[in-house]
Amino acid sequence: MQGWTRAVAIMTAAVVLSGCAHSPTYDPQDPLEPANRVIYSFNEAADYFLIEPAAKGYSRYVPQFVRQGVKNFLSNLFYPTVILNDVLQGKFSQAGQDLGRFVTNSTAGIGGLFDVATAAGMPEHEEDFGQTLAVWGLGDGWYLMLPFLGPSTNRDLVGRAVDSYSSVLVTMDSETAFGISAMRVLDRRVELLGAGAVLKQQFDRYAFVRTAYLEQRRNRIYDGDPPAEDIGFDSGW
Repeated sequence: MQGWTRAVAIMTAAVVLSGCAHSPTYDPQDPLEPANRVIYSFNEAADYFLIEPAAKGYSRYVPQFVRQGVKNFLSNLFYPTVILNDVLQGKFSQAGQDLGRFVTNSTAGIGGLFDVATAAGMPEHEEDFGQTLAVWGLGDGWYLMLPFLGPSTNRDLVGRAVDSYSSVLVTMDSETAFGISAMRVLDRRVELLGAGAVLKQQFDRYAFVRTAYLEQRRNRIYDGDPPAEDIGFDSGW
């Protein structure tokens, strides 16, 4: 559900900032749309009956400072994957900065519970192997809707698999890894408790989430500055 909740976050920000109706910048390759829509409906139901209620309970009964500590800890725990993809993309200066951030938060931040690195001028970055594959020239492929995991593409699906093997979770037993993964989903869902109303207002929620996800990924690949002429959806497979 991680990718799905991130897509909702991006679409909400776009609506709030622009104040205008959704208008896709390009038409994606979505030959699996009938099946994707079925899976999207399943994910919506899972969120409605399971994820959202859990997030509401977590937000209501767990103090904000505790939730912030959990958020900081989880971010720091998975940060080595960001550093690895910095290197694979040739962003060596950023890799050094991110390594410094990780060490600072792991030590002075008491295992990442406190984000002292940001206050010290070391910003957080988001890099993953899907972005790395794009930098290496691999196209998006088809748009995919994955059960529980949400939006993806052929390229990002491969990226997810590689990132999972570079994650700290592979060093843990299955119960601990599942618990941490569940907390990560819950933490991110709490951030989006106010976004549901925006999604419900859309005539075609599936298409809205699809475009939001693809635009978000393109923006990250180009570090927030995508070239204006690059508006196609490259199959690349």
